[in-house]
Amino acid sequence: MKVGFYLILIVLAFLAFIFIKANKNTRNVNVNTIFVPRPNVTVSERNRKILHLSDMHLENISITPPELYTMVSKQPIDLIALTGDYLDRKRSIPKLTGYLQVLEKLNPQYGIYAVFGNHDYVLKGKNFETLKRTLENNGCKTLQNEHVSLHVRGEHLNIIGIDNYSTNHSDVKKAYSGVPEGYNLVLTHDPNVVLEMEDIPFDYLLSGHFHGGQIHWPKPYHLMKMGKLVRMNMIKGLHYHGGKPFYISEGLGQTGVNIRIGSRPEITFHEI
Repeated sequence: MKVGFYLILIVLAFLAFIFIKANKNTRNVNVNTIFVPRPNVTVSERNRKILHLSDMHLENISITPPELYTMVSKQPIDLIALTGDYLDRKRSIPKLTGYLQVLEKLNPQYGIYAVFGNHDYVLKGKNFETLKRTLENNGCKTLQNEHVSLHVRGEHLNIIGIDNYSTNHSDVKKAYSGVPEGYNLVLTHDPNVVLEMEDIPFDYLLSGHFHGGQIHWPKPYHLMKMGKLVRMNMIKGLHYHGGKPFYISEGLGQTGVNIRIGSRPEITFHEI
């Protein structure tokens, strides 16, 4: 009887240790810089720097707005891209304002652009509209199958927002309607949409959704239901499909339990 009792205590202690370490991982943020050269496309004579944040999941985020500011304010930023899953509870909407104020403070030359993810669409009706209004009242241009064309030193930088694929909100044709010739930067939440864009011109696509598995041990088996890219072992980082580059952020927050195993929160700077 005593042996069994002590064995249970050992197991519980081990699980507690793993949980504490996994929770601590949520504060260990990777700050990455990615450069993808496109020699056939010139937007200007110098690279433009994009700050990319995804999957904030404010119900489970371990980074405060001041901590975020410290991590991202050390270098000039031309544009900020937010690729969805800010929250999924209406009570979390006021919390978003503090993070958005930090991003506004960075004063990106070409603005802040935001698309929505599957968790954002858990909100319905007026609650979703409150989320959208909160983003827009704090300096964000929201894109739901829309685009914005910026004139950058004689050329177009097209920011194309494709709405969330997994919730059937995406409409690639609508998002591209009227896009002029130029550099096409696509923002979307679920990267699986890239598999339907083989004949669609884009120069770079930014996304999130998978959290790098979040619990990636020994493998992220729980992601298998989240589309073909997972089965192609494309769940984080830089990938190519049809010769075109796309990036999957591991995200800044967590869903379910606030832990990470085999993955880390991510802030990404992209140079284009």
